[in-house]
Amino acid sequence: MELSQVIIGPIVTEKSERMKAADKRVVTLQVAPKATKIDVKNALRKFYDVDATDVRVMRVPRKTRRIGRNQEMEKRHHYKKVMVTLHAKSKALDLTAPQA
Repeated sequence: MELSQVIIGPIVTEKSERMKAADKRVVTLQVAPKATKIDVKNALRKFYDVDATDVRVMRVPRKTRRIGRNQEMEKRHHYKKVMVTLHAKSKALDLTAPQA
């Protein structure tokens, strides 16, 4: 997979902000559906100059709502997210910085 298309963006929720503030080393990102742990580590190293010690991957299922008997409406699409633990000597991850 092309590394420039791996990281889609940050996930900003209460839990992700708590984890970032607690030890300042866990960052939650939304990634491409076909991205692997190795792709995420390489993309972070190449574009943001950050070393990751641990990458946890999870798929978030879609949320649906029933309409009538046989129909469903998709309220939220499914996506893949990763929780990245940064190396202790690594700098903080700044996703607003332009990519190299």
